[in-house]
Amino acid sequence: MTALARRRKPRSFAMLTLAKFSLGMGDRFAHQAKAQLRACQKAAELGVEIIPVWNKSNREHLTISSEPLSVRSAADAAVQALHWTRPYHVDADHIRFDTVDRFIPHSDFFTIDVADSIGQAPDREALRAFVERHGELAGRIQIPEIAKPFQTQPADVERIAGKHLAAVREAGRIYRRIASAKGEGKFITEVSMDETDSPQTPVELLIILVALADEKIPLQTIAPKFTGRFNKGVDYAGDVAQFETEFNDDLAVIRFAVSRYPLPANLKLSVHSGSDKFSIYAPMARALAKTGAGLHLKTAGTTWLEELIGLAESGGAGLDLAKEIYQAAREHLEELCAPYASVIDIRAERLPSAEQVRGWSSEEFVAALRHDPNDPRFNADLRQLLHVGYKIAAKMGGCFLSLLKECEPAVSRNVTDNLFERHIRPLFLAAGTRPGS
Repeated sequence: MTALARRRKPRSFAMLTLAKFSLGMGDRFAHQAKAQLRACQKAAELGVEIIPVWNKSNREHLTISSEPLSVRSAADAAVQALHWTRPYHVDADHIRFDTVDRFIPHSDFFTIDVADSIGQAPDREALRAFVERHGELAGRIQIPEIAKPFQTQPADVERIAGKHLAAVREAGRIYRRIASAKGEGKFITEVSMDETDSPQTPVELLIILVALADEKIPLQTIAPKFTGRFNKGVDYAGDVAQFETEFNDDLAVIRFAVSRYPLPANLKLSVHSGSDKFSIYAPMARALAKTGAGLHLKTAGTTWLEELIGLAESGGAGLDLAKEIYQAAREHLEELCAPYASVIDIRAERLPSAEQVRGWSSEEFVAALRHDPNDPRFNADLRQLLHVGYKIAAKMGGCFLSLLKECEPAVSRNVTDNLFERHIRPLFLAAGTRPGS
């Protein structure tokens, strides 16, 4: 890299710091916080600290008719009940400027979503100033641990910055709104750029990070776009080897950017829709073990699916309700899927009919829904449909919630086992790292 930029010191204020490993845990109905926390406790007992971050988006609150306070209350109650003494956080997930205010009193982690601003025309003067200020981004860029250097021209820097500068400035506007209310350093900032059309190249990610540093956003995690499909509730669909290359390259870019620009030293990758992506956990674990990097893995609806599994496993009224939810979801397929079109792939012809499901035993329903790729009865289309079908349960109100309580032993066991055995063990425990390593 020509004219290497010296790392400027970040602003000096005490900052709430996110730990090395953290797990974003969605809880649609705010009933499984204790079961989720038990999974983190089990990891701690094995010597790996994984900090829980309870997350819920504005869209989910609107669907459930809940308030951000409910997430904070559930998290606080679980921490107190299980005597958790390590840090924990509550994430205002995928917030924008027009939705952030309702989360500010109750959250200490904010996922700033600016994907809609990517590609918007930037302020021409701001773009010109960025390119002039960062002449080091044009020329030969050699990033340690990426074998082939990158060669860029000023026009490349202008093009890439032009695509992302409006989004970065919007992230700054949202960050400053939160900081004005909570105080700088009193919350954790994540910037999400994953819900866009194409993955960022290493050079694009570097320029985005430089722009975020210029905007004085002390982001601690960034969620880039990766190649392949990150569909809700099912495994990664794509070229695993290509993903591994991208993941390692992104880790290298973050280390490089942190060493040269005023970004927090603990800045790490965040993988969104990260639940159930079993085929990429081994490559991720290898990279974490090799580099000592941190990771934020964000899960969400997988806990809601484990609630359904627990209901079905309990039989009786629980199984009947699970079947009723499936039937209603099948009938409202298009309506439920439309908001999630970019993160689900459902082929209607592979969905069982409502009549078939009505005849299923508890074991058959559970086998179709539980994410076990080795079980031939597993139906990924059914699982994705029920993943977005939580709206059906929300409309049932007290009927659904009372059965959750009635079937609590089976529900909580499945929630804990799913997070620990299918997510924490193959990813975080397999990384082979320990707190402080």
